[in-house]
Amino acid sequence: MSNRLERLIDQGTGRMPADIVLKGARFFDLVTGELVASDIAICGDRIVGTGSSYVGDTEIDVTGRIIVPGFIDTHLHIESSLVTPHEFDRCVLPYGVTTAICDPHEIANVLGEEGIRFFLDSAEQTIMEIRVQLSSCVPATHLETAGADLPIEKLLPFRDHPKVIGLAEFMNFPGVIHKDPGCLAKLDAFYGDHIDGHAPLLRGNDLNGYLSAGIRTEHECTTADEAMEKIRKGMHILVREGSVSKDLHALMPIITERLSPFLALCTDDRNPLDIAEQGHLDYMIRTAIAHGVEPLAIYRAASISAARAFGLRDRGLVAPGWRADLVVLDSLENCKAEMVFSAGRRVTDDLFATRKPVAPVGLDSVKARPVQAMHFGVPFSENETPVMGVIPGKIITEHRRFRLPAAGNQAGVDLDRDIIKVAVIERHGKNGNHANGFVQGFGLKKGAIASTVGHDSHNICVVGVSEDDMALAANRLGEIKGGFVVVEDGKVTGEIALPVAGLMSLEPYEVVRDTLHDLRQCAYALGTTLEEPFLQVAFLPLPVIPHLKISDRGMVDVDRFELI
Repeated sequence: MSNRLERLIDQGTGRMPADIVLKGARFFDLVTGELVASDIAICGDRIVGTGSSYVGDTEIDVTGRIIVPGFIDTHLHIESSLVTPHEFDRCVLPYGVTTAICDPHEIANVLGEEGIRFFLDSAEQTIMEIRVQLSSCVPATHLETAGADLPIEKLLPFRDHPKVIGLAEFMNFPGVIHKDPGCLAKLDAFYGDHIDGHAPLLRGNDLNGYLSAGIRTEHECTTADEAMEKIRKGMHILVREGSVSKDLHALMPIITERLSPFLALCTDDRNPLDIAEQGHLDYMIRTAIAHGVEPLAIYRAASISAARAFGLRDRGLVAPGWRADLVVLDSLENCKAEMVFSAGRRVTDDLFATRKPVAPVGLDSVKARPVQAMHFGVPFSENETPVMGVIPGKIITEHRRFRLPAAGNQAGVDLDRDIIKVAVIERHGKNGNHANGFVQGFGLKKGAIASTVGHDSHNICVVGVSEDDMALAANRLGEIKGGFVVVEDGKVTGEIALPVAGLMSLEPYEVVRDTLHDLRQCAYALGTTLEEPFLQVAFLPLPVIPHLKISDRGMVDVDRFELI
């Protein structure tokens, strides 16, 4: 260590050439908001010099460019990018995201401890720094069958891993408020460490009780009013813009210089096609600035404020002694990364080639029984039938009720009102459960779409107009070991195989990106107008909570809760 420190000091003082010097740029000072003309000297993984002229063993001319700290995605599930951590690294790091704080909640709900180990092993090899929050809700709910169970005893062995930050999003907020013993055991074990929040629509005294358990961050705010109450009560708000959940525009009123120390950015779920077409956190930054947000506020949220919220005290500023995670931009407004440095290393294809592979896991996790068209029937009723209502751009759904037409002794779809069938099929080989219902808002006129990505328990979810097509789509998922399938008139017209736990591809992200483009066109041919039909299918198994109310039983009020 002393030799390393001597090198850092000598290069910072200019007594010896720096390893790397970025010449001729301006950097964005996130303390003062100034653009400062300066060389930037790097020794190993640290910045050692600013505000002066330096000589380096390697000198890179970045004249006319602006340098900012690397971006930090504060909450995401890498599995929802549909690629492995290694491919996510290669896909996202060139956009300037040098740190990703992930919750392997999806693979943990399929594989348990094996899934968490896979992510920790991967995080030790990636060029971007991946930090892991230990999944707090496995299973996510007792109302659906997951593939694993992670009580506190199974989480504690991972607690001291160098890549672990703390406890991931605590979704069971009714369990917190009503002191469920399993919830309290996890919260008590991580009390004083970082505990990530997840409490959509929670307000007032119930929010106070939730926060009193030591929870400090929240990515589920969908209105500025909700976000402001949570900020006033000490929460750090993670502004989210993903492939399905799009909250950036609604939360822009709170992205100000005054509030920026209490804000960060996250994507939660974003796939390679959206990244290729729009970008990642860079998309959020330029979109916010284009709508009038102060550059200082949004760049703080993307780096230094995010770092402080999660206890990453070595990054987020362009300053001596700080980690050399740097993004060279064309301009603050365009936020186009022209060069990226991760821990002092210039990001190139050759750098990615130095990583060691990590063996995939969960290649035989789809164990669903074959189904037939007759398994998708719903008995006809003269009364109103519950229908899930899709809200475009949101993962939350509405509880609606309609009188449906009869098809013999079965309830039928109603295309005039955009009501089609939905089913969830247990795929972990536990009990073979199968539940059917109806959904409104997909726009399908024919065919079916099926997925083994089904938050949060990741059973098979299939929507469709034709029961024959629904059966074909669901069975095809077993043959390809998980993924997405589109069926039209008795034929598979598109598919993507996701054999890693039924969630991630073994292919390079470019292949996944291109396949998703073709798959989306197949879905559009069925009539859907949803921007992200596959992720919308994936989120349908989540509970319907139209008007949140906590009962004295510690569950969501049964009069206002329905799981199709």
